[in-house]
Amino acid sequence: MVHLVKIGNSQGIRIPKVIIEQSQIEGKELKLQVVNNGLLVSPRIKARDGWKESINKKLADNKTEQIDHEWLDATLTTDEELDW
Repeated sequence: MVHLVKIGNSQGIRIPKVIIEQSQIEGKELKLQVVNNGLLVSPRIKARDGWKESINKKLADNKTEQIDHEWLDATLTTDEELDW
């Protein structure tokens, strides 16, 4: 059970340890949203967070990058003949 507690001029909540562990929010910056007369607490995810690691893992797993020769060897064309 979670209760509001007075902290100076503000109020806060104490979240039981088991809920923090299950939600994996310990030590993370949190985002609060008011939803349907309630409060949603979720970890704040930064834009592109984890992308670098994911790309590096994918490159390491594939060892070499596959080159798309079909497009590299294609002749260049213009759109001058197209009817707009």
